[in-house]
Amino acid sequence: MGPYVLILLFSLFCHVITEEPAGDEGLCGEVLSVENQRAMGVAVAKLGLQLLEHLQPSPEEPNVLISPLSISLALSQLALGARKETEEQLLQALHVKDLPCHHEVLSSIQQQLNPMITQVASRLYLRAGFQVKDLFLQESLRLYKSGPATLSGVEAVNHWVEETTKGHMKNFLSTIPANVVLILINAVHFKGEWESRFEKEFTSKELFYVDSKKSVEVDMMVAPKYPLSMLVDEMLGAQVARFRFQNDTSFLVVMPLPMHENVSTVAAKLNISDLYDRLPAETTMQVKLPKLSLEYKKELQEALSVNGLGSLFSGPDLSGITNGPLQVSSVQHASAIQLNEEGAEASAATSIHLLRSIPMFTVNMPFFFALTDDTSHVPLFLGIVTNPSPGAELIELNDEPQNDGPAACESPQAIEPSGDGAGTPDPTNGEQKNNTELKTGAGNCPKPSLTLPSA
Repeated sequence: MGPYVLILLFSLFCHVITEEPAGDEGLCGEVLSVENQRAMGVAVAKLGLQLLEHLQPSPEEPNVLISPLSISLALSQLALGARKETEEQLLQALHVKDLPCHHEVLSSIQQQLNPMITQVASRLYLRAGFQVKDLFLQESLRLYKSGPATLSGVEAVNHWVEETTKGHMKNFLSTIPANVVLILINAVHFKGEWESRFEKEFTSKELFYVDSKKSVEVDMMVAPKYPLSMLVDEMLGAQVARFRFQNDTSFLVVMPLPMHENVSTVAAKLNISDLYDRLPAETTMQVKLPKLSLEYKKELQEALSVNGLGSLFSGPDLSGITNGPLQVSSVQHASAIQLNEEGAEASAATSIHLLRSIPMFTVNMPFFFALTDDTSHVPLFLGIVTNPSPGAELIELNDEPQNDGPAACESPQAIEPSGDGAGTPDPTNGEQKNNTELKTGAGNCPKPSLTLPSA
């Protein structure tokens, strides 16, 4: 008789728009300090970035999206039942060998995430008659809130995933093989509001430069005056910007500088906690950010095997879960993200005079992003976007566009009011304001636009 089979599943959904409270304190005393939570944040980010190295964008799949937090939670729960070399390999891959009480630290982070914007749920599906050790069940429930349920069929699992992700992740599994006796599943749902919103009236069609020869038309969100923390990192070869959500989460954008390395190479060199330490105070900028609606689903066996976990799929020691032989047959990961203008602060920019001297940050080239918890620096989601509109037709660039500097490419144009008093519509009351208006449209510059004020 062959070994019993375990499946690990991860299902994530992120939707930018909502808010509120935090969780309780965990166990392990002083070990659960902010410093140790940030050390865990570094560990989770390392795992995510290593996986991204082996999940490269392609013409068929131009965008990659994963939740390092969800993957870390599921693998850590598996580590509760691992023994000897298998446990060592899991702790090594999770980058937590030197972190005391790592289960308790990770559990405390999960509990302290704001439940109104981030829901994390885990569940153990057990085939009827399959015996699991009581200690593993108890610790899974205590640390990861992962309670047992009977594995009755694929419909029940899919229903739980759909319910946990608020209806955004449907038909997660197509089938469950007959020899699968245990499914360990983790789902994450994020819904957050921008701290400073984008106005829908300013969103317009613009070009996003997939590479030097192709572009695609995208819905570009525009904010004429946006509080943004941004730096240019010459060593990294990238611009880094931080967009704040309400309730202590952030959307970090990392975009390679012109003539520097590609986005995947830049992502591999990132240290998210270090970026937090070095980002300056916010400055008012003109900002353009593409709307996103992305889905990604991947079997992670190959990526995890490259990172030292190949034995999970052949002959692991999981004797802390059950007495008989048990091995992992599949690690499936599905994720989705929607990024749009919505937010709670309706008083953002309505009728604003635009000045050529104001800095500008335009995301119109492939970029890396991290959706992070500001306290622990744990990345809830990491992604690489090379085409925000993967279903749209690619536009061939016949000639290398002329680059006369950022001002020629992207500077907003201040237009004098016409004689009849027409101007920019005020989104708050529908009146016409007699002042300059924001002129947007497809540009002709394949470089990320960064305009700094003159001295």
